[in-house]
Amino acid sequence: MKARGLVLPALALVAWELTARLGWLPANWLPAPTAVAQTLLDLAQSGELLQHVLSTLLRLMVGFSLGAALGTCFGVSCGRSPKLRALLDPSIQALRSIPSLAWVPLFLLWLGIQETSKVALIAVGAFFPVYLNLLSAISTIDRRLIEVGMMNGYSGWALSRYVLIPAATPAYLTGLRSGLGLSWMFVVAAELLGASRGLGYLMVDGQSTGRIELVLAAIVTFALLGKLSDQLLQAVELKLEPWRALQSADSQPTLLRK
Repeated sequence: MKARGLVLPALALVAWELTARLGWLPANWLPAPTAVAQTLLDLAQSGELLQHVLSTLLRLMVGFSLGAALGTCFGVSCGRSPKLRALLDPSIQALRSIPSLAWVPLFLLWLGIQETSKVALIAVGAFFPVYLNLLSAISTIDRRLIEVGMMNGYSGWALSRYVLIPAATPAYLTGLRSGLGLSWMFVVAAELLGASRGLGYLMVDGQSTGRIELVLAAIVTFALLGKLSDQLLQAVELKLEPWRALQSADSQPTLLRK
């Protein structure tokens, strides 16, 4: 099944290469995939690509971890307490509606152009999906499950750790994957506006020097890293919930599985 998912991208690459070779696409508008691949190879051989990738990954991991941690704390707290949810959730929902680029001027003024502002922007992207999914899951947990936990002596953080979060794990993992996807979008915005290293910086460099193949090489790298990180998180999800893989396989008709 996974191999079938590669058919369409492969056909698109072949068509792209042919149209570029035949001169139907201007080289300064959309160079051939082989030219983009050569640019990636040159960057990799010089070691420049690794430096930019590591810078981007470091920003992403720190920002995502911070945003996911805050989203977890607020989601659990508001999910457990209707009063706290009534107090905080309307304001959080209003903040969620603010476009990502609207945060940039504020973070630059408050935190400067160093790494702190970039990490803060990425954390904002990770926070909301984690918070919303966890809040929704916890607020709909069967009350009897909570009562059983309390009867066994769980309260406070222990109740959250051993009862609420495990019960909300499916939605929580979905929120983490959504937050990771948004973190990749926000890291692009962060690096486009004042980074001296990173894949976003490569895109700006390619734009300012008129090297479209460099811009495309950075975009391809973003896509590959984003897909790889999502696959890793999905593997963790299946590890924690192996029944999902079995359910997915069993839900397909026999003819489709063939």
